[in-house]
Amino acid sequence: MKYIIVTGGVMSGLGKGITTASIGRNLKNKGYKVTAIKIDPYINIDAGTMSPFQHGEVFVLKDGGEVDLDLGNYERFLDTELTREHNLTTGKVYESVISKERRGEYLGKTVQIIPHITNEIKERIRRVAAKSGADVCLIEVGGTVGDIESMPFLEAVRQMYREEPKENLAFVHVTLVPMDPQGDQKTKPTQHSVKELRELGLKPNIIVTRCPEPLLEGTISKISLFCDVSEEAVISAHDADDIYEVPLMLEKEGLTDFLMKHLELTSTGSEDKSWSKMVDRMHHLKGDVKIGIVGKYTHLEDSYLSISASIKHASIECGVNYEVCWINAETFEDHPEMVSSLSEYDGILVPGGFGERGTEGKIRAIQYARENDIPYLGLCLGMQLSVIEFARNVAGLEGANSSEFDENTPYPVIDILPEQENVVDMGATMRLGDYDAALRPGSLAEKIYGQSSIVERHRHRYEVNPNYVEKIEAKGMVFSGKNRNRMEIAEIPGKKFFFASQFHPEFKSRPGRPSPPFKAFIESMIK
Repeated sequence: MKYIIVTGGVMSGLGKGITTASIGRNLKNKGYKVTAIKIDPYINIDAGTMSPFQHGEVFVLKDGGEVDLDLGNYERFLDTELTREHNLTTGKVYESVISKERRGEYLGKTVQIIPHITNEIKERIRRVAAKSGADVCLIEVGGTVGDIESMPFLEAVRQMYREEPKENLAFVHVTLVPMDPQGDQKTKPTQHSVKELRELGLKPNIIVTRCPEPLLEGTISKISLFCDVSEEAVISAHDADDIYEVPLMLEKEGLTDFLMKHLELTSTGSEDKSWSKMVDRMHHLKGDVKIGIVGKYTHLEDSYLSISASIKHASIECGVNYEVCWINAETFEDHPEMVSSLSEYDGILVPGGFGERGTEGKIRAIQYARENDIPYLGLCLGMQLSVIEFARNVAGLEGANSSEFDENTPYPVIDILPEQENVVDMGATMRLGDYDAALRPGSLAEKIYGQSSIVERHRHRYEVNPNYVEKIEAKGMVFSGKNRNRMEIAEIPGKKFFFASQFHPEFKSRPGRPSPPFKAFIESMIK
C-alpha cells in the first residue's frame, strides 16, 4: 500500500481538501485505484451534531456516516463511495481506546497517548486502506501544523514513516505564499511552517504553495533552498477560476509525475481523459438559466456545497451556464409581498434543513412556484414543506403542518412514524444513508431515473404521514416513490416540473455523471 499524507500550515482553509482530492483524481486518471481518509482533530465523534454555521455542510455517506464536507469532494473528484471509517476524528479514537481500557484489553498498563492513541490511529488507517483494495491511500490531516489537537495524528504518521518502506510514503505540505502590496511573493510563512513540521520529526517531500499568481522561478528556488526540497517538488497551486481546474493545474506543474517517481509507481499504460473533457465542456457552455435557492443558511454557501456542485454537474451535462441567487426564506415571512420577486427566476429550489425558522417563508416560495408553474425542486425539508403547502392550499387541510413545528396541528401531514418514537440519541431517530425506493410506473420519477427502483441517501427524522396520503393524492399530488410506508418522492403531474424528494440526491451527483433530478430540473428550465 502506498500512502500520501497531506498536511497544512500557516492557516486553515488553504485548500488541503481540494489538493488531496486533485492528487487522487490525477492518480486515478493514470489507472490507479485510489481511496482517501480525512482526519478531523475535533473531539466530536462525527459531524452530525454540528451547526452549518460552524462547519458548513454535513455530508452523508452511503452507510449513514455524517462527515466533513471534504469527503464529499473526495467522492466527487474520485467518483467513488466512501464509508464512515474513512473519517477519523479525535472523538472516535479516544472513545475506542477508553472502551478497550474499560474492558481490560491493555492488561493493566498505563494508557497513554504514545503508544496507545497513536497505535489506534495507525491501526485504523491501515485497516481502512487494506479494506478498500486501493493502490494508493490519501490521508488528509485536518487543522494546521502546530495545533495541539493535531499532535497525536502527526506523531502517528511520523511513526508510520519509520515503520513503512520509504518508497511507500510521501508527505505533501500545503502552505501559503502571500503577496505584499508591491507584488512580491513572500516565502517566510512557508519557511516557518516547514520548520515547525520538521520540529515534529516530519520532512515534506513536496510543498504545494497556495498563491494568487504562479510562483516565480526565484520564489521556487528560495523555497527549495530554505525548506530542503528539490525545485521540482515545489508546486505552484495558484488561484484557479474553478476548483475542477485544479487537478489539471497540478498535473501541468508536474506533481503527479514527481509522486509516481517518489512512490516508485510504474505507468499502468492507461490514461483517463474524462476529467479534462468535462472541464473543456465547462468552458463552452451556451445560454443561461437563473435559479433561486430559498434557504436559511444562504449567507454561508458551504452549507449547501453539494447542492451547488450538483447544479454545476447538471449544467455542464446540459451545456448551459447558470446563475444561482441565494434567497433568505425569512424575507418572505417578514415581507410576504416580496415573494413575487421569484418571477424573475427560471427555477426555484428549496433545500433541506432543521428547525422551524424560515419554514413559512419557504412555504410561500413553494406556493408561488406551484401557482405560477415555475420549475420547482424540493430536497428533504423542501419536500415536506411542499406537502404541507399542498395540504393547506389545495387539499383543504387548513392548519396542516409538521409535528416538528407545531405539536398541536390539527393535520400533522408530516410526523414521526411509530418506529422512530422514544429514541433519545441525537442521530438515532434519523434515517441516514442509503435506502431504496420503488418508483410508480409512468411517473415523472420513473422518467427521470429511467428505472423502476432507485437507491439514494437520506438525512431526516420526520416523514410524510401515511394517514393523509390518500386525501392529498385525491387532489392531484402524487407520491411516485415509496419505501414501504414511507413517501420518498412527491410530484404534481401537469406542471412544467414539480419534483420533491425526501432523500438528498445531491450526495450522489458527480462531475460527468449528474444527479438525475438535478439534470431534469435544469432541462425543464432550458425548455
